[in-house]
Amino acid sequence: MHTLISLLCALLFASAAIADVDAQAIGTETEAAVPTIHPDVVYGHKDGLAMTLDVYRPGEAANGAGLMFIVSGGWRSSWRPPEGALPFYEPFLTAGYTVFAVRHGSSPRYGIPDAYSDVTRAVRFVRSRAADFGVDPARLAAMGNSAGGHLALLLGTRGEDGSAGGDSLAQTSSRIAAVVALVPPTDLSVAVWESPQSLPVYRRFPALELAMDKAAEYSPVEHASPDDAPSLIIMGGADELVPPRHGEWMAEAFEREGVEHRLIVLDDAGHDLGGAENGGWVLSESIRWLDEHLAAPAGVSAE
Repeated sequence: MHTLISLLCALLFASAAIADVDAQAIGTETEAAVPTIHPDVVYGHKDGLAMTLDVYRPGEAANGAGLMFIVSGGWRSSWRPPEGALPFYEPFLTAGYTVFAVRHGSSPRYGIPDAYSDVTRAVRFVRSRAADFGVDPARLAAMGNSAGGHLALLLGTRGEDGSAGGDSLAQTSSRIAAVVALVPPTDLSVAVWESPQSLPVYRRFPALELAMDKAAEYSPVEHASPDDAPSLIIMGGADELVPPRHGEWMAEAFEREGVEHRLIVLDDAGHDLGGAENGGWVLSESIRWLDEHLAAPAGVSAE
């Protein structure tokens, strides 16, 4: 539930190493293969503020699928120059995915319900403009770390078809086709401040000052149903911030509802999933899951 910094640094290190190997193997790439960045795309407004996402496009490598990466730690969504985040996203871009780095309204001004509403709107926005972004609206995934993983799982379990009324975005589906959730809280009823099971460290996160009824409403484990998105969950076995039982609870719910899923617990890893030691492996497993569940239908070109 804290920021992405530790894991991000590890994955940046791992992705840089991957890039070096790839460069040696295939030589120089053509200019057409260089990713392009479209920063600060506005997907909505609230309270007079713009809600934005950055779009990373993989050039000729594009496979037609999109990855909604939820930028969130402790339900705070920070901005950084998009060029600085590019090394983290490069393995996904190399694999052909168009990446949407989604920011939401941040705690303490905005709470978990607001964050979920924001990322849901972002999915609808991207789907409504899929042709402009060069992605298949039926092949969108969500991914995040910690609070971002929690929001990604909410998208996977609470996504719905568009409504008959309202504006054009309200009429657009918020369903996604796959989830990758790294160290996600899945049951907020043990984390919100009024819970007797809440850990003292959770007082660092104002977003968890949430009523118990709202905790259930925004707990992915409470929303598992047969139509949920296939989900990969990776937990740290030694994580003291988001203990691995959160992943186990989610896996049990998915098993009960017949939802395709995979739970991986890295026994000795903490909330950073082992840092640089496991960073490359986490990336490769994430991409493997996306490849499996976002493949273009047989007979349909990915371009």
